[in-house]
Amino acid sequence: MDIDSFQAVREPRWNRLKELAGARRLNGAEADELTRLYQSTAGDLSAIRSAAPEPSLVTRLSMTLATARVWLTGAHQVSTHELRRFATYGIAAAMYRVRWWSVVVFASVVVLGAISAWWTLTHPDALALIGNSADRAQIAEHEFASYYTEYDSTSFAATVWTNNGFIAFQCIAFGLTGIYPLILMYNTSLQLGTAAAVMAEANHLDVFFQLIIPHGLLELSAVFVAAATGLRLFWVMLSPGARTRGQALAEEGRAAFAVAIGLVVTLFVSGLIEGFITGSSMPWTIKIAVGAVAFVAFWLYIFVIGRIATQHGITGDTDGDFAVATAATAG
Repeated sequence: MDIDSFQAVREPRWNRLKELAGARRLNGAEADELTRLYQSTAGDLSAIRSAAPEPSLVTRLSMTLATARVWLTGAHQVSTHELRRFATYGIAAAMYRVRWWSVVVFASVVVLGAISAWWTLTHPDALALIGNSADRAQIAEHEFASYYTEYDSTSFAATVWTNNGFIAFQCIAFGLTGIYPLILMYNTSLQLGTAAAVMAEANHLDVFFQLIIPHGLLELSAVFVAAATGLRLFWVMLSPGARTRGQALAEEGRAAFAVAIGLVVTLFVSGLIEGFITGSSMPWTIKIAVGAVAFVAFWLYIFVIGRIATQHGITGDTDGDFAVATAATAG
């Protein structure tokens, strides 16, 4: 297919569809015209996706068709239903797509963090890179714990939420590089390992876990899922399978966007826990119990709700009222 010629011939009716879809009112003749243009444009989109998928053109026509579909279906109530369905099942299905990638990232960071802690603790030269003995003692005795209490809870929660959200966004947005998520996870392993080594040197490893577990289990889980999503995008780019590379990236990219929405909520919850619970005067047993419940709920959402959603045909890609418009074509 000569995509430029194809576009030149059909551009006027695409523009007319966009004009009609954006109108506040339509008379009977215009509504009939909108219906005909919607059907023909959906066919054009299907032909483009099959023969010469041009991402920018596919996106443009999909958006035009989605706007036109509001006129054709009266989609206000349907969209509300689909939004609830997406929030309940769509995000879970999107995360379910990267579940094993997430588990591998999680295990890898934990193992590397443990190796980093052991290496740092057993090699004086490595400990010296953190600071002299007095500096390390100051960190273990005061600075590590005071980090969670030196600011008011609301400001601290907002700060960690935005910071962790930015890290998760970077993992997904730059996942196509294949390197950036790995660098971030490597740095995370080193940070966890060196912090644990400093606390262990001062015999405060119990304090380290007490301060990390309440919020850290959920926070790190979200970051690991973000890294897994970015790495999956990179893998799909290299090996799209039966799909065209453009189609595979488009589908996985939309699913990655759903994951990002879910992680915004997840990191908001972990920020609240870090801001209001980790540094509070609650008993440590309660703090750890809160963190454990949040951690288990997050992974149950992925593996249980995500599996149920997948079994019902929800893919994590745009579904239902938000689905990409397609139409069957002959030949």
